[in-house]
Amino acid sequence: MRIPNYTVSKTLVSRLQDLTARQAQLNQQATTGQRVTNPSDDPAAMGRVLNNQAEKQQIQQFARNNGRALNVSQSSFAAVEQLKRTSDRLGELSVLGSGTSGPDAMRTYATEVDGLLEQALQLANTKHAGEHIFGGTKTDTPPFTATRDANGRILSVSYTGAATGPEIRISEGGKVSPFTDGAQNQEFADFINNAAALRDALRSGSVGAVLAARPGLDTSEDQLVITVADIGAKQTRLEIDRAQNSSRFAELEKLTGADTDADLSEVLVELRQAQTAYQAALQSGSQALSMSLLDYLR
Repeated sequence: MRIPNYTVSKTLVSRLQDLTARQAQLNQQATTGQRVTNPSDDPAAMGRVLNNQAEKQQIQQFARNNGRALNVSQSSFAAVEQLKRTSDRLGELSVLGSGTSGPDAMRTYATEVDGLLEQALQLANTKHAGEHIFGGTKTDTPPFTATRDANGRILSVSYTGAATGPEIRISEGGKVSPFTDGAQNQEFADFINNAAALRDALRSGSVGAVLAARPGLDTSEDQLVITVADIGAKQTRLEIDRAQNSSRFAELEKLTGADTDADLSEVLVELRQAQTAYQAALQSGSQALSMSLLDYLR
């Protein structure tokens, strides 16, 4: 008669279950390359992983904000740079008009200035992604309004946008406004109005009037140069911040990998050990459960 030992069989079953679970865990690690997939695998490591993931999501949002700000800044830079080129041409025309040119030539120059005025107004009302970028926080309507004569020529331009530009958060403690502010935008209106004054002076045929219009144009050009430099400085800050965010994201990826990635060679060694232990448990259990009372009486 066989007398199985209940304690031995219960211990054996528990041991086999533990070894089976361990083999399944190691097989999964070997297959996926991940050491931690559930909080129970390593609670401390999972806590760090969750914190890193939350920070990475935040950095990704900052990166998206940075990208939007950089796009606005680049569009602003291109438009203001084009205004600067328009100013350069106006300066050339003012020099030509104040020289020995006759009234007919001056009227021809005035016609060209009319075209430059329209171009400048269009640039001042530049849109990016559906927003007027030179309107401050008021981005839904054109910020510059022209008053025209009966022939459709621009007489003057007024700025109707906001005094400040919207800010965009690009880091935990940093915000930047890639938009020009109200004072800078007013300078664009002043520039266009100074150009209109040059046009009127050229149409009058008066060299003195042309000379009188030049100081205003020179002032506007100086302001355009300052604005170009200001926008360029913001772009540099955005690019530096983007590089910092990218570096921080890569560091968090590395830290997360250190907590979750499995060492394949180590996993395979542990898997072989678990398999060996499982086979040994089966063999020893089989021998223990097959013993009878006679085995003990011998």
